[in-house]
Amino acid sequence: MVAVLTPLAHIAQRWTPSPRTVQRAALTAVVMSVVIVVTGGAVRLTGSGLGCDTWPKCTDDSLFATPEQGIHGAIEFGNRMLTYVLCAAVGWAIVAVRSAKPRRRGLTRLAWSQFWIVMGNAVLGGVTVWMGLNPWTVAGHFLLATTLLTVTTLTWLRTREGDSAARPRVPRPVRKLSWALTGAAAVLIGAGTVVTGSGRHAGDSSDVPRMPFDWVTAAHVHAVFAWVVCALAVAMWLVLRVVDAPPDTRTRARELLLVLLAQGAIGYVQFFTDVPEILVGAHMLGSCLVWIAVLRLAMSLRERPHTEPGIPAQQESPLSTVSS
Repeated sequence: MVAVLTPLAHIAQRWTPSPRTVQRAALTAVVMSVVIVVTGGAVRLTGSGLGCDTWPKCTDDSLFATPEQGIHGAIEFGNRMLTYVLCAAVGWAIVAVRSAKPRRRGLTRLAWSQFWIVMGNAVLGGVTVWMGLNPWTVAGHFLLATTLLTVTTLTWLRTREGDSAARPRVPRPVRKLSWALTGAAAVLIGAGTVVTGSGRHAGDSSDVPRMPFDWVTAAHVHAVFAWVVCALAVAMWLVLRVVDAPPDTRTRARELLLVLLAQGAIGYVQFFTDVPEILVGAHMLGSCLVWIAVLRLAMSLRERPHTEPGIPAQQESPLSTVSS
């Protein structure tokens, strides 16, 4: 019986990307994950959230934005088109990871999960439009985008290491502190969606309902979590110096502190200047950079050495290439 190769297996059989190519492909997906968050914020901040009347079409009669929809329709439709660029970046990462030699099945599954998250968030984005920018679905849309950023970042970091068993580089108490820092940062991001959902910039010029929370109180709670994250980040930086952690790990901790400092400054300035759109957009970018820095620090606390070097492309057994 002759097995039929899947398209990915067909490509992998004939092409072996260099480790640098695989890393760059994974990094491209990370960059596009950040871009889609920032441009999605731009849609909301310009009041273009309902620039397209429906989904998946832009109007009931047109797949594209029409002149009657004006600039808001163009902005919303442009953001939808960026989803295809994101899909291309994710697809490139999947192909590169799948084609690497030797084959890394765990990394391939991690890359594939990016695709399913993108598809799920596209549907949730459509539901958000159908529900007239309900703040809860808007928050879910952002959190799922952050989930995509998490997976793309982890994929990128995993391309830079091997598949051997993870070995800790710092004592266990330090790793536990990292878990607390990561959890606090996740709560901080979630609290930020409550500030957004209860405050200004609903995403459309019409009367869009908000979350039933006092915006100022939500902002203060968000600030408390921000200070908790900052305190844990400072503690991590100090502890890593005490235990003489590897230089690259200490660098990751220092980078996190710098990003947190910039993000905190933007947050306080926007609060006391009546949340101007440009600063809100910068704060959304900052949230992505903070989360990436947290993940990079957490991943740097252990290592997975390469157990064997990459090998040239080889002919695979037909039976082994039935599934991608």
